[in-house]
Amino acid sequence: MTRKILFLSAAIACLLQTGYGQNPTRQSQARPLRLWYNSPATQWEATLPLGNGRLGMTPDGGVSTETIVLNDITLWSGSPQDANNYEAYKSLPAIRQLLFEGKNDEAQKLVEKNFICIGPGSGGPRWGCFQMLGTLKLDFEQNNSYQHYNRRLSLDSAIATCTYEIDGVKYKKEYITSFGTDIAIIHITADHPGHISCTVSIDRPEKRTVSTAGNILQMEGQLDNGTDGKGMKYLTKIAAVLKDGSQKTEDNKLIIKGASELTLYISAGTDFRNHDYAARTTNLLTTAIHQPYAKEKIRHIALYKKLFDRAALHLGPKDRDDLPTDERLKAFQQSPQDDNGLAALFFQFGRYLTISSTRVGLLPPNLQGLWANQIHTPWNGDYHLDVNVEMNHWPFDVSNLSELELPLAQLVEEMVPYGQKTARAYYQANGWVAHVITNPWHFTEPGESASWGASKAGSGWLCNNLWQYYAFTNDTAYLRRIYPVLKGAAQFYKDMLIKEPKTGWLVTSPSSSPEHGFYMPNGNGVSICMGPTIDNQIVRELYNHVITAGKQLHIDKNFRDTLQSQLSQIPPPGRIAPDGRIMEWLENYPELEKTHRHISHLYGLYPADLITPEGTPDLAEACKKTLDVRGDDGPSWSIAYKMLMWSRLYEGDRSYTLFKHLMRPVLATNINYGAGGGIYPNLFSAGPPFQIDANYGGEAAIAEMLIQSHAGFINLLPAIPQEWQAEGEVKGLKARGNFVVDFKWKNGKVTSYHIYSKQHRTIKIKVNGKVLDYTPGK
Repeated sequence: MTRKILFLSAAIACLLQTGYGQNPTRQSQARPLRLWYNSPATQWEATLPLGNGRLGMTPDGGVSTETIVLNDITLWSGSPQDANNYEAYKSLPAIRQLLFEGKNDEAQKLVEKNFICIGPGSGGPRWGCFQMLGTLKLDFEQNNSYQHYNRRLSLDSAIATCTYEIDGVKYKKEYITSFGTDIAIIHITADHPGHISCTVSIDRPEKRTVSTAGNILQMEGQLDNGTDGKGMKYLTKIAAVLKDGSQKTEDNKLIIKGASELTLYISAGTDFRNHDYAARTTNLLTTAIHQPYAKEKIRHIALYKKLFDRAALHLGPKDRDDLPTDERLKAFQQSPQDDNGLAALFFQFGRYLTISSTRVGLLPPNLQGLWANQIHTPWNGDYHLDVNVEMNHWPFDVSNLSELELPLAQLVEEMVPYGQKTARAYYQANGWVAHVITNPWHFTEPGESASWGASKAGSGWLCNNLWQYYAFTNDTAYLRRIYPVLKGAAQFYKDMLIKEPKTGWLVTSPSSSPEHGFYMPNGNGVSICMGPTIDNQIVRELYNHVITAGKQLHIDKNFRDTLQSQLSQIPPPGRIAPDGRIMEWLENYPELEKTHRHISHLYGLYPADLITPEGTPDLAEACKKTLDVRGDDGPSWSIAYKMLMWSRLYEGDRSYTLFKHLMRPVLATNINYGAGGGIYPNLFSAGPPFQIDANYGGEAAIAEMLIQSHAGFINLLPAIPQEWQAEGEVKGLKARGNFVVDFKWKNGKVTSYHIYSKQHRTIKIKVNGKVLDYTPGK
């Protein structure tokens, strides 16, 4: 209870500090922000995603039969486990000696034997999986000969709508995952009385019991925990409220006959952090059905808009909203210059997904946000710590939604005691560590394969996300709260760094560059190494943050001095190879794949601020060469990451080229690790398959093209592409230091700007190439 109260308090403080209260709600764009289609969805990746941070649903808009997938962000199989190998540390000296001798392949074999997790790791049932809650089906007593069909999702109101006409009767369906009553609602009307008749059923592929009680349809069950089968419990209840007509239950279904208006209320919950879930689910349903739909709709919109309307983006009059969204994506590939509005829509869609997919006190968005249509989601729908979950959160601050980062902060805080065990088991180190993957059960052990599971950048990378919240909000109460997490991560690195014999640098060992590898002189391909560049960058950044935090909080001087001393012995943020690229490893090894999807050795460029065109121009140029060789293609998240990096390098046109790649229409759902990423018809990002990280990464990259604040000043239009230069306007984006920024531009030049802050202090701002002193207003 204490932890939840503290984090809720931090959320309230953030609401007060963001500038939202002092410079209130921005007006939405003149054009409606919407996705729309002229036919039902033919695959799940074309359905309309709705969510309220806890519950999600994706209706396909079917006419004679409609399928609506339901989700709850907390519904996970699996359970906590201790997969640490408590004998692993005994192999550490031998592994390090082999690496000293350049025998990386032999070291990797020893890591595989003695230095990974015990058991199947993420491949076992105890690891668990984010699962769909269920499938709701509506079978209507009407033919499928419809006309005037329209299906749309309004980002301005978080409401999906479907309209069509059959035999002269006009039907309308509205779908809400309410921010008010915290349930899902489907409201169906016909303009002729008595024309709504349907059967309502619910199911899921496993672990369910469907029943009726009175006129309530319900589904309940318990997922597998990987041990005795008694895992997470869940409950879903559905009630129908009619105008005219009748209802009854039959064969565990709701039968609706002759209604003029039908409202379905769907309440669901799990016992994740909530032992009273069943009573709460029932109470939410009871409350909702006594609330008039029209009143609840107004309340839902108002609560949603308090978040969504904080920021607005306009990129000029060129806009193809006249085209259905799936056709619009195709047209954009042919004539991108005709549709700047698509970038603004994609940016705001990312903000919509943020608001819809997480909530303070629950879980952060996973690889699928909170939407899944399977029992076994790709990669378990878990939290990958080597870019994916971090990317999910990159736009939260700049897009003026900082408090929605708090679920990640809570998850990381809860990981610490587990990571302390892992640090001792493998490295005999103090502090805490997390490797490559985690889940709601706080897994911190190495993964089940040495080739990818040995990277220990995860805990340090997570600390970057935690730090960015502070950097954007200046919330010292939050900083005090997370300081032990940052310090513990730094303690681990402090204890486990060793002196590399050739250079004398302090480096991690053993480790790897996430999911990548290199060829040894003998031709063997390996991944295990000492001091990969990303580790050096993360340790340097983390130490600096802990030192800064300690000074701000007036604590831990001796610890700060120790870190400061080690900083001088850590490899520089980047080293340039003879071919002009940033070296990925301490040695200039040939990489296994030149166009590999990960670009981890450019962590210092983004998300860190260790490499900038102003401060480290040589390294910045080397980053460009590195990105050129890596190429522009890849899974969608990799394309988005490259967009961000080119934006940091002030190469707006190159970022825009990548944006065009990112927006390529994709229908395939196969597992993909290489080229071919893009966007599904409903704007979900396609790896493929669906991974939400590129939605957030692409959103962050669009913001990075328009505003940056990591290099000691607020930079307006640092990487604006030629296509967006004619005119545009930004309202409500945030900059580090807790500033809210509005500005307009024409012909690539800022024409007006205003910066809001509660603090009356002079800052530096770069406008049209000139760095100026500026005192924000309130």
